[in-house]
Parts: sequence; structure tokens; C-alpha cells
Amino acid sequence: MTLTRRQTLAILGGGTVVAATASAGAFLATRTPEKALAPWNTAGAYEDPRLFALSHALLAPNPHNRQPWLLELKGSDQFVLHRDKTRDLPHTDPFLRQIFVGLGCFLEQMAIAATLKDRTADIALFPEGEDGPVAHVSLRQGSTVDPLAGYILSRRSCKEPFQDTPVPESEAAALEAFGSVITDAGQVARIRDLTWNAWLTEMQTPRTLKESVDLMRFGKSEINANPDGIDLGGPFLETLMLAGVLNRADQLDPASTGFQEGVKIFREMLAATPAYVVLTTRENRRGDQIDAGRRWLRLNLETTRLGLALHPVSQALQEFEEMRPHYREAHELLAKPGETVQMLGRLGYGPATPPSPRWPLETRIMNG
Repeated sequence: MTLTRRQTLAILGGGTVVAATASAGAFLATRTPEKALAPWNTAGAYEDPRLFALSHALLAPNPHNRQPWLLELKGSDQFVLHRDKTRDLPHTDPFLRQIFVGLGCFLEQMAIAATLKDRTADIALFPEGEDGPVAHVSLRQGSTVDPLAGYILSRRSCKEPFQDTPVPESEAAALEAFGSVITDAGQVARIRDLTWNAWLTEMQTPRTLKESVDLMRFGKSEINANPDGIDLGGPFLETLMLAGVLNRADQLDPASTGFQEGVKIFREMLAATPAYVVLTTRENRRGDQIDAGRRWLRLNLETTRLGLALHPVSQALQEFEEMRPHYREAHELLAKPGETVQMLGRLGYGPATPPSPRWPLETRIMNG
């Protein structure tokens, strides 16, 4: 990660400079939430092929890092994937579309990881209908290792400014199997404006703002205790917390210094975007949403392989009332008539990004 506003230890807060003392500096050096990051180190540390694959699957990207999966082991080579209904996002995702996209990411990463154990995942979606379990999965012997399997542990969603470097045509062409890559300067500028206005709408709508703020985890202790949601940790952000610039109350107050600082950071991040990638489906059934998630996961692994950075910016695709003008514009701009835009992401070259917290596999197994 390069030195940015997020990392400088001279912080402007209400016109004053906050400097960490020597003792505070020693404290901040220990701010990595090791417990919440442990699943990245234990992925694959299981003999059972199902647990091996699932320990990788839970590292998949998902909306607001809600990790909406529950697992029921069956027999010796099967499991059932359930949606954890306590992880829904009723205000920003009222129709659960994003949640099911995230479950598609989980299934695809599981299937890819299974090939490392010489297993093929046979996935039956919605075996009891769309209101029942998400999938029944059987792992059968025999498989060729998926070429993307080696990139699972280094995959990230990069929420930082990208370099002012164009995405080469060769790399863009390699990603066209998963979605449409947009590099034209005029179109990129229009999408940049769309994503900015959509983000502002989410932040300026009280109930959607509160949904996100309620899911923020402030500092190492909160992140370790609840390794889901939006993690706000690391030396820089914890320095802001110590200084009183970053706290939950201020994040709910658009007039506060902390909130306005976050707006500046997000705007600078969105402005530093040389390209976008968009995933659409012809219809918008649950199966289409799962399929979009599976494609997004492969896209994310492929960008990792190519040395590119990817960051979902799907606020304009959310389906609450205040977002409707941006949703309509996104579909006019990015989709053919009748199609649904399932995912929109920033694409470019970004700094190294740390992994996101995850719940341990054992906490996600219903009958373990």
C-alpha cells in the first residue's frame, strides 16, 4: 500500500494536527486483528475434501462482508449451502440480489478449491425451490486443477486509488470472458460520475447510511469480536479513533469532520479509476444472480493473475427508492434492453491490499 491520506500520521481534524506519541506508536504497531484474519492462514488445513474446499470458499468476496453462508454437512462427500437470513441487508439490498451474487462467489471459489483435492463439485441449485437451501453439493473424485486455484489466497478487493496507468488492451481482452471492460475515456468519466452520485445517495439516505454504519467494526477489538461487516482498522484509522476524529456517532452525522474526511477519501478513490468492468445477465432470477457471482469470482481471480486491481462499486445497482434514478442510468449506460446489471467494478493497477476479516469455518457449519 502506498503512502496516502489513509496512512499519514499527521492528521488534520477540525484544524488541529494529531501526532502519535511514542507510547501510542507502540500501541498502534500491534493493531493487526490476527484472530479475524486467521482463516486466511488456515485455508486448506483440512483432510476432509469438503472442509478443504469450504475453508477456501469462505474467503470469497461478498456484499458488506456479511458472509451470508451456513453449511450443513451430509454423508461423507456432500453438503448443503443455506443462506444465513440474519446477514441480509434489508435497506441497501431489499430484494437480496447482492446477497445471492455473494453466494455465487462462495460456490465458485469452493468449486475451484475442490480441484486442488482432485474433486469436482456437482452443484444442484435450489433443490427445494428458491425459498429453501441455496445448493446441494456433492464432491466426486476426479478433476483437473483449475488454473485460477493458485490465486485464491492473494485475491483482494482494492478500495484504494488506482495508478494513472491505462489497462492494456491485452489484459482487457483476457477479461472479456467474464464481463465487459470499459476503457474509453468519455465512458469512464460518465461511469465515474454515476458511481460518485450513487455513493452520495446511499450516504445521504438516513436508513441506508445507518445500515452501513451499524456494520462498521472500529479497531482491532471490534474486528476480532465480529469479523464481518466493514472493518475500520490498522494504525492510521486507529490513530483517528484515538484522536476522536473517527467514531460511530460522527459517521452517522454528515456534518461531522470525520464524515467529511471519509467523503474526501472516497471521492479521491473514485476519481483515480482508469477503467471499469460490468457484468450483466439476460434475466434476473436467483440462478442468474448466482451465475453472476460465479463469474465475478473468476473475474477477480483473473485480475489477480494479471496483476490488476478490482473493486466493486455497485451502489448504483441497489434497488431502494432513492437510488432509482441512478439505477435507471446505470442500465441505460451499461446494459442492453431487458438485461440486468449485476456487478460494476473499478479496474486498474492498485497498491497491495490486506485481506478482509472472516469468521472461522467452524462457526459457519450448522452440524459440525
